[in-house]
Amino acid sequence: MKNSAMVMTIQDPASQRLTWYKPPLTVLVIKKVRDVSVLQPFVKLVKWLIQEKSMLVYVEQSVMDDTLLATNPSFTVVKDKLMTFRDGKDDLTDKIDFIICLGGDGTLLYASLLFQQSVPPVMAFHLGSLGFLTPFEFENFEDQVTNVLEGHAALTLRSRLRCIIMRKNEETAKDAKPPTNILVLNEVVIDRGPSPYLSNIDLYLDGKLITSVQGDGLIVSTPTGSTAYAVAAGASMIHPSVPAIMVTPICPHSLSFRPIVVPAGVELKISVSPDSRNTAWVSFDGRNRQELLHGDSLRVTTSIYPVPSICAQDQIADWFDSLGECLHWNVRKRQKHLDELSDLTHSSSNDTLDSLEHTDQIDS
Repeated sequence: MKNSAMVMTIQDPASQRLTWYKPPLTVLVIKKVRDVSVLQPFVKLVKWLIQEKSMLVYVEQSVMDDTLLATNPSFTVVKDKLMTFRDGKDDLTDKIDFIICLGGDGTLLYASLLFQQSVPPVMAFHLGSLGFLTPFEFENFEDQVTNVLEGHAALTLRSRLRCIIMRKNEETAKDAKPPTNILVLNEVVIDRGPSPYLSNIDLYLDGKLITSVQGDGLIVSTPTGSTAYAVAAGASMIHPSVPAIMVTPICPHSLSFRPIVVPAGVELKISVSPDSRNTAWVSFDGRNRQELLHGDSLRVTTSIYPVPSICAQDQIADWFDSLGECLHWNVRKRQKHLDELSDLTHSSSNDTLDSLEHTDQIDS
């Protein structure tokens, strides 16, 4: 085992710590939309960041157009000091040092969507309905944000999937548009759409045909996404630090088709089988839904750009806390000890067995 090629290097997740190479100056604040309960925390946060931390704060343009915020006296004080952007039109690359999310898991997914390459560290506050990916409570946000700005925090590097759609009629065309290239944090879903027929999808791994999926569809997810749609379809839950891709069928018409986990470095290709009765539909983290025609293919591999998610405690404690609080993992009423059972308190297990045998003899 002296040969270095035969020794596996295993990284301890606890070694992933937040390190600022320069003090963060710009922060993007993403808040949950259409939720009145988030408005007051949002105003308190941006006001504190501007006045106490002297940071340049970015918000989405639609936030500025919110009529409820426009009438808030505290917000009008800092409104003119905010920087704005428009999704799909303004590029935030290299402009943001730090991201704060206020809401549910959807705010973190939206942050991932905004940054399709390198993502700044994300601090997510739980102000939504589920909050599996949002470990921070807002009550003492000043102390928590200050600790993060000073670099006192652990990181979970949440891997993303790089998804490319290759169109049959564009592969040979000279003036073809660039293929759809999207990074997803949770999963890419291929399903039968509005068709009444089964999906018939071919799955390739590194160019080799693995299987054909006959059912409602297929979920290709990250470890982060394993606790989302995938777990509802019967998949296992994988810690986000595990380098893997999960493949989960949706209602397969087979009793033996179980979810599988493949290494993070492989490339998956998904295409509609040539003899399929219908086409397929694909969506990316629940967005950008589009049709896959016969001859089209979807290529999926692990991206080199993860989402650095800041931990409230550490990588392990945060995940197990979320499993318990959000999914009630392994929640069960505790079994009583024998000493707590009144009818067996004064008898041993052997005495109990003897009495049962004696009862059986009487009954016979």
